[in-house]
Amino acid sequence: MKLIKGEFETKLRLQFASSIRAGFPSPAEDYLNDSLDFNRDLIRHPEATFFGEVEGDSMINSGISAGDIAVIDRAIEAEDGDVVVAYTKDGFTVKYLDLTHKNDGYIELRPDNDAFKPIRIDWDSGFQVWGVVIYTIKKWK
Repeated sequence: MKLIKGEFETKLRLQFASSIRAGFPSPAEDYLNDSLDFNRDLIRHPEATFFGEVEGDSMINSGISAGDIAVIDRAIEAEDGDVVVAYTKDGFTVKYLDLTHKNDGYIELRPDNDAFKPIRIDWDSGFQVWGVVIYTIKKWK
């Protein structure tokens, strides 16, 4: 994963459609009623927020694919089940945080692709939750 420090000084306001149906179409112009500023509306902790380009397909079943941009907030306390960016002896990885074995002395980083196995993390491994993924941005075209 390539990590990039976000630059949050730029204001970019885009028209915001409040309701877009995935079923029967409706005229979208009727729903344009506000603007969305990514920095103002999506980033809670600018000083602790980074972007990372996802590499690999271990999270493909969760809709996180190679080339997607992960928005990572380092100020959020990671909880069981969160998608996190973790640092292990092998480098950075994006996985689900599984704390169900915490009382047994280890935790797991769980992929969402059957071709990959969970990564067991023992307390003495030098592991670190680097941040919590709060959004992903997917390029469709």
